[in-house]
Amino acid sequence: MSANDKPMAGNRLATGAGLLVLLGLLCAPDCMAQRPAQNPISQTRYTPADLGYELVWEDQFNGDTLDPKKWEVRGVGPRALGFVSPEAVKVEGGCLKLSALKKEDRILIGAVGTQNRFMTKYGFFECRAQLQKSPGVWAAFWIQSPEISKGEDPARFGAEIDIMEFFKKLGPDIVSHNVHWAYGPHQQTTRGMQSYRPGVNEGFHDFALEWTPEKYAFFVDGYKYYEVTAGLSQIEEYLILNLELPATVNEIKDTVFPDVFLVDYVKVYKPKPRNPVSPPSLR
Repeated sequence: MSANDKPMAGNRLATGAGLLVLLGLLCAPDCMAQRPAQNPISQTRYTPADLGYELVWEDQFNGDTLDPKKWEVRGVGPRALGFVSPEAVKVEGGCLKLSALKKEDRILIGAVGTQNRFMTKYGFFECRAQLQKSPGVWAAFWIQSPEISKGEDPARFGAEIDIMEFFKKLGPDIVSHNVHWAYGPHQQTTRGMQSYRPGVNEGFHDFALEWTPEKYAFFVDGYKYYEVTAGLSQIEEYLILNLELPATVNEIKDTVFPDVFLVDYVKVYKPKPRNPVSPPSLR
């Protein structure tokens, strides 16, 4: 190669590297199995009553212990980099506190679920919560099927419905949603759906799902962000609230322990009974 060719080769390499960086940025959401963040699909702010629902189940965490008739500490034992422990689950000050904390050489995390206590299908599912502050760990509110590993048809075996996950690495104003089904070698997903809600990382916010036989709809602070029809479960499932940990130590290098996911309340609604139409009177 002549001396005159060297700068051209350098420029080509630089241009190629630049294109790779640009393509990497453009495909980042896809590489993380996430769709690009979006604003609400409607500027209408919905309440369950607006959508025709009435309250059937709730926990406002007003006591000083977890209500054993509604919840259990879920999956006590190793999980990812940590250990699910009752020590990381507290009820105080009118909130459920799910923590990620270090104790000796372990990271303890909090998780609760309603399995074997409250199972249901369809309805409007809502929690009001304050999300964790750190990247690495993430808060989650989801619905799970006890049958999900037994087959690939979500109608028969159910789906994991991620109402809300807060991956702070995606940005402080982005909440993620997802649906997974057919656990195993043929697992399916809708791909992560990202909702852009400015200020969601500060204070308390509402996260909700409308689940019907025809669709899932995801809401943040009453605004509808997504509707999807894939992976529809037609069986009873249970609720889960937890702080999750990643699989590698590098992913928690910026995590500040202890961190906490605060839940003000969880509510479940069902469609209001329709008033029966009276037959016309005969005169």
